[in-house]
Amino acid sequence: MSYEEKNAWVFGFIAPIGYIVYVVLVLTQAGGRPLEEANYVGPMLGTILGAIVVGILGGIVVGAFSGKDAGKSDQRDKQINRFGEYIGSAFLVAGALGALVLAWFEAPHFWIANALYLAFVLQAILSTIAKLVAYRRGLRQW
Repeated sequence: MSYEEKNAWVFGFIAPIGYIVYVVLVLTQAGGRPLEEANYVGPMLGTILGAIVVGILGGIVVGAFSGKDAGKSDQRDKQINRFGEYIGSAFLVAGALGALVLAWFEAPHFWIANALYLAFVLQAILSTIAKLVAYRRGLRQW
């Protein structure tokens, strides 16, 4: 397993776990009140920054156990990374459009921010899945 594939696995675990932590924190803070009234900014920033820190630490750990392979990527890794990012960007675009529609209808900031955050998380998950499938099955040649 290449260094880049190991990083994809790490990232694939971090994104959904961070979002689940965020949802639990917001639901706990809402305490039966409408979600729009919950303090979501702090938990959102905390889980985003936490995911970044855990991702960096995960990359360091993967690098430490990858030996001389650490940090190296070949042409196949670059193609798979590009493929995964192209696939995942569909969710990012859909989420941005959803947030734009929410803004048009003057939805509370809570829903706009959460639509964008969910789009980023879904983009990360989908791009990671696409990358891992490409590592296992290869890329289709056109």
